[in-house]
Amino acid sequence: MAQVPAAKSDIDLLESWREGDARAGNELFNRHFDCICRFFANKAPNEVDDLIQRTFLACVEGRDRFRGDASFRGYLFGVARNVLRRYYRDKRYHDARFDPLVVSVHDLGPGPSLLVADKREQELLLQALRRLPMDHQITLELYYWENMSGSELAQVLEVPEGTVRGRIRRAKQLLEAALSELAESPQQLESTIANLEGWADSLRQKLLIKQAADA
Repeated sequence: MAQVPAAKSDIDLLESWREGDARAGNELFNRHFDCICRFFANKAPNEVDDLIQRTFLACVEGRDRFRGDASFRGYLFGVARNVLRRYYRDKRYHDARFDPLVVSVHDLGPGPSLLVADKREQELLLQALRRLPMDHQITLELYYWENMSGSELAQVLEVPEGTVRGRIRRAKQLLEAALSELAESPQQLESTIANLEGWADSLRQKLLIKQAADA
């Protein structure tokens, strides 16, 4: 029986793409398209398609600057983060005053999330995430939804890896505070916080199913 060829790594595909193999570039983009869509869905719901296009265009333009000594996924999400920051800075601030450690998606008022919850706890979590400063929202969503390692998060956030643990801890504290403000009862708050990882995972699974159905 013939062996099925092993799937190429991101780095292998990137090298082939650099050497002129357009199919390798397409495969690389297709591999990461859904996760980049998830990234923007709860942060800029009215501009998802445009921001995805900008992200991959920036990746094309900067492909030779990626040295391959870190995660390509981390590099790609770092590009997506910068695209998102630039979009909101240009749209709302027009200068350098936009600080993603201070300003939240809720502050920017981009419209309802594209993510649809079918449990009140899920809806509560989505609303609370959007009230966090943007970089803290990014940290938790990549941590829970994309299972990112500390080194990848450091790459995305452009901070030392030793800083990431403190960022996660602070983001969780802010999330609990936001949940406390939004919860309709102490019981609902307790249910959401007690099973935070479970609710986050259920939202991720729901989004994966939606993306598969839309494909």
